[in-house]
Amino acid sequence: MKNAEPLRLSPHEPPPFGSLLRQWRDVRKRSQLDLALEANVSQRHLSFLESGRAQPSREMVLQLAEVLGVPLRERNLLMSAAGFAPIFQQRALQNDEMKAVREALELMLQHHEPYPALVVNRQWDMVMSNGPAQRFTAMLGEPDALWRLVDPSGGRNVMRMTFHPQGMQPLLRNWAQVAPLLLSRLQREVAADPTHLALRQLLADVCQFPGVPETWHHQGWVLPMPPPIFPLEYDLGEHTLKVFSMVSTFGTALDITAEELRVETFFPADDFSRDFFRMLSP
Repeated sequence: MKNAEPLRLSPHEPPPFGSLLRQWRDVRKRSQLDLALEANVSQRHLSFLESGRAQPSREMVLQLAEVLGVPLRERNLLMSAAGFAPIFQQRALQNDEMKAVREALELMLQHHEPYPALVVNRQWDMVMSNGPAQRFTAMLGEPDALWRLVDPSGGRNVMRMTFHPQGMQPLLRNWAQVAPLLLSRLQREVAADPTHLALRQLLADVCQFPGVPETWHHQGWVLPMPPPIFPLEYDLGEHTLKVFSMVSTFGTALDITAEELRVETFFPADDFSRDFFRMLSP
């Protein structure tokens, strides 16, 4: 799958509104007619907006962005390109206004014990984690030193931890099956939001790690009859730990931070894995 080329964004001047709109329409694979019908606007007017012959109203920018499913961060960029002030805020998670969001995340992490759970942002940096997730990572070594090794940027990127040859990669018995699926997931996220340069860089970086051949870069499931859920299989010597995950998001987020947060909860795929996490708890 060939990803759309990202716009060359100037830090001082947004790209033309028409160029951004056309790019998002191409990314979503919508024709002008399809978009015009769903947004309740004439195809002629939409064509004029893309060519720069017409300027959108504030309401039209938001309406087109909603139909195209543009992330809130990029909706602000569309607003700026059209000459309007951005409307969606990006509050820090510790902000008083984010108390309900923060408490909801803490509740989910706590209630998922004794199984691991993480909160990650849009580019897979870990924001929060529960005790089981921290104890499982500590099995590989001293956590702070391990994170510095796999993510020298100073962050705690979950994808880098998974793909790094000194992170989780050597522990995964089914690495040859899991890695292409994870890469495919990351590629879909990049394709869905080509303006997110950090996410695009993350994909490029993990593709360069040892143990990730180029043939995997655009490869999904290759064996017959795929299972309903494919677990990660961690090598514990005589035993194999099998887990799968679910991802949750806020359904009505109107803050950039809240929209970009995801909770990844891990579940045991067999009795041994269930007992393992129960024994791992203090």
